[in-house]
Amino acid sequence: MSVRLSSANLPQIAGNASIPAYDRGALTAGILHFGVGNFHRAHQAVYLDDLFNTGEGHDFAIVGAGVMPSDAAMREKLAGQDFLTTVVEQDNARSAARVTAPMVDILPVGEPQAIIDKLADPAIKIVSLTVTEGGYFIDSDGVFDPSHPAIAADGHNPAEPKTVFGLIAAGLKRRRAAGTIPFTVMSCDNIPHNGKVARAAVVGTARLSDPELADWIDSNVAFPSGMVDRITPATGKREIDICRDTYGIDDSWPVFCEEFKQWVLEDDFPAGRPALDKVGVQFVPDVSPYETMKIRILNGGHAIIAYPAGLMDVHFVHEAMEHDLVARFLDKLEAEEVLPIVPPVPDTDLAEYYALIKRRFANPKIGDTIRRLCLDGSNRQPKFIVTSILDNLRAGREPTGLALESALWCRYCRGVTDSGAKIEPNDPNWDRLVERAKAAESDPMEWLAMSDVYGSLKNEPRFAEPFAAWLKMLAEKGTAETLKVYLGDS
Repeated sequence: MSVRLSSANLPQIAGNASIPAYDRGALTAGILHFGVGNFHRAHQAVYLDDLFNTGEGHDFAIVGAGVMPSDAAMREKLAGQDFLTTVVEQDNARSAARVTAPMVDILPVGEPQAIIDKLADPAIKIVSLTVTEGGYFIDSDGVFDPSHPAIAADGHNPAEPKTVFGLIAAGLKRRRAAGTIPFTVMSCDNIPHNGKVARAAVVGTARLSDPELADWIDSNVAFPSGMVDRITPATGKREIDICRDTYGIDDSWPVFCEEFKQWVLEDDFPAGRPALDKVGVQFVPDVSPYETMKIRILNGGHAIIAYPAGLMDVHFVHEAMEHDLVARFLDKLEAEEVLPIVPPVPDTDLAEYYALIKRRFANPKIGDTIRRLCLDGSNRQPKFIVTSILDNLRAGREPTGLALESALWCRYCRGVTDSGAKIEPNDPNWDRLVERAKAAESDPMEWLAMSDVYGSLKNEPRFAEPFAAWLKMLAEKGTAETLKVYLGDS
């Protein structure tokens, strides 16, 4: 018999899941978070829940905010269960459920003034973001694009902003006028130097309408960079059913994740921060080595297995790791073209880190899907793969395997697997990608001509030539036989 998730029902839930040890009524908001999705609720919110359970940090509860239609759906579902979340942590040897409660509200979506009012509240000391890699309006070189229509619209109408960055700028403008100390802006997205990227987006948006405000933000607001890590698949019927049938909790949007989690963060919070170092967050002077390691090895590794597995109709990530060709492709490419160009990381053995990544990918309980890994390649490839291609070229190394990974992505974007099964749209730019992928059948450079992804790599023969050769082979032989050629099996 299941119980509906709510504050009133927590005593009944306690037998099947751990529940908060703190008084939710005593929490006050100190963090406004944009993008209340699964990763945020499995990561930042869990760390805060851990801290609150120690009796500390109760003035750093979360108020959610968002600008997308999906944010409105999330608000409706979470409001119906008192903003509680069931987090199911799954490892190979164990699974356990916990109910987390660090969120006290989500602001109405589509009401910018309500968000700006909260941003102006002196109690808000941190504004955090998980708006995905594609949500920062940056080009393939990581440079903020102020000409994007959404940003340009906020520049013309800064009093009624529609983007996250326009809202943040408007909130900071109110705080400056009131003499209130500015909040810290903390990105939690998988982007290299995410603090610098967030700074460029906020300052760049403000500069379109108020250059003086932009200069003030640039000089007075902290944007610490951080590295975040926890594999968190999307929620579907499978997860909702397991939550109900196994743990007796009727949760509209539970979160399933691996047991492992990591957060490395630069300690730059002039307005104050919760004592997250007491619950496992690692504060460092420079997060760059850690984020490079994670983005290249883990996120890049996801991309490496995603497209061959997707083309061979593999559904789950752990099934891809059980597929001999995919697993060996990952091993060879990481060993020859990824690990060698990752700079040293303090107190970290990169080979041991990669071994940990492989164990995490192979976890059968997570239920992470290949389709999720294939999602949004137009925004992820420049950050997770192209950076490694460029570093190999600079080091005089041949990016043969990375050229194959790129060809596999191109082949995937034709929209059909090797078996003939249709691939449903899986990228914000899907129509353009399909058009480019089909054009690349006769001219591979049509794919590499996407300068927002590849920059000028189409003019680099050490990459462009093997890319074209692999793409031709994929068309003639299929994915499995092409992987065998790369692996030396044929």
